[in-house]
Amino acid sequence: MWASGFSNAPVSRALVIGVVLLPFLATLADAKYYMWLEVRPHLLDYHQFWRLFTWPLCYTNSAEVLFAAMTFYQMRVIERLWGSRKFASFIFSTLPYTTLLPPILLTMFIRPLSFGRINYLPAGPTALAFALLAQYHAAIPYIYKYRLSGTTPSSGLNLTSKSTSYLLPLQLALSQLPGSALVAAVGWIVGFSYRREVLPGAARWRVPNWVVGAAAQKERYDSLRRRMEGEAGRATGVDAGREQVRRRGLMGGLFDQFRGAS
Repeated sequence: MWASGFSNAPVSRALVIGVVLLPFLATLADAKYYMWLEVRPHLLDYHQFWRLFTWPLCYTNSAEVLFAAMTFYQMRVIERLWGSRKFASFIFSTLPYTTLLPPILLTMFIRPLSFGRINYLPAGPTALAFALLAQYHAAIPYIYKYRLSGTTPSSGLNLTSKSTSYLLPLQLALSQLPGSALVAAVGWIVGFSYRREVLPGAARWRVPNWVVGAAAQKERYDSLRRRMEGEAGRATGVDAGREQVRRRGLMGGLFDQFRGAS
């Protein structure tokens, strides 16, 4: 059965809630101007190096919040495919790369090569969204193909059922050029590197079970399994008493026979 909503995707639900809630809180606290990063003056003049860690926390405009929330909602299929523990492990293990690489590249290479004209890094977890998009691109197969015809038979554009899923992340990548494109490119490369297992220790590391509530999920699945077994027993006409005797095994039956003979 196809699961709708956030069924079996608690980490994705937390991501979407965070993407929507944090900009709202930043607006109430009048703290949005702390979110984005400019190499000059924030780093070179004011030495606000804490912005290296705060810039991916939340977006600063409602359009990006909408696109990001819908993107993370689409990426919940990766959590269902991997499981919540691996999905959360992916987020935490790639977080240092998606957080620090964009400002380092901007400061050390891109800004000097552009003679100071590219100086701005927009706020928001766009790099994380594109790291997840790289997993979606590689792991989720398309269902069908179709072609948009052009003016001539040889021209046209071949598309798949997944093509529309890239439109929302593309809006994030193009929202505040060129900084948003840099963040998106870094996120895609980090996600691809994770899949190729070239990030040091990232592919094999896992968060503890309690982080994603694995014990509660196991109890829920065990309860569901017991209920399904009970329904299957009633459907086949096997009563509870006979089922219990069957589960006790051969030794339990022999013990009952000897006890009855005495």
